[in-house]
Amino acid sequence: MTQDELKQAVAKAAADYVNRTVADGAIIGVGTGSTANYFIDELAKGASRFKGAVASSEATAKRLAGHGIPVLDLNDVTDLPVYVDGADEVTPGLHMVKGGGGALTREKIVAAVAQTFVCIADGSKLVTTLGKFPLPVEVIPMARAQVARELAQLGGTPRLREGFVTDNGNVILDVHGLTITDPVALESRINQIVGVVTNGLFACRGANLLLLGTADGVQQLEARV
Repeated sequence: MTQDELKQAVAKAAADYVNRTVADGAIIGVGTGSTANYFIDELAKGASRFKGAVASSEATAKRLAGHGIPVLDLNDVTDLPVYVDGADEVTPGLHMVKGGGGALTREKIVAAVAQTFVCIADGSKLVTTLGKFPLPVEVIPMARAQVARELAQLGGTPRLREGFVTDNGNVILDVHGLTITDPVALESRINQIVGVVTNGLFACRGANLLLLGTADGVQQLEARV
């Protein structure tokens, strides 16, 4: 199977999971990226069951609206049973690196509200140790140089994502060369740097369930309690 076919398979499995576990009239949290886009397309087939969705980016909101799915402001939502999103890297412990598409802050906010975080990914995203994929860090523009110096002291090589501005009006530093053996500690450490909005480690709040597309079918991994 091609990578796109694996993404489509795992997106369908996620839509089946949502339809099976989420009550009629619920609101769904939806992530950003190519795999999330396939999930939106699958979700749209039964969208009448749901009240609407909370989007983690302007691009996702546009795709949802294009399918006729109402897009709701998170501030108006009190209950979000599930959030479905992809990952750039994910470990068997369901810690992730996200933000390749630049939506990490809004993704992290929606994930924090959701009762269940379902990560959907093709098998190439499963890794033993995070860090081969550069770690995105969203930064207030005036703090870019200072934050880059702080990140370099942590052992990485930060590079400005040229020509890119987040939906929040900020810039992204992609940190190369990290070997992340303690993702919870590093997530907290980076978030303490003044000028950082957030970083792409999803470890303090990781996924509850991983649906992994492989040549042998979609595998399920649950977070250890």
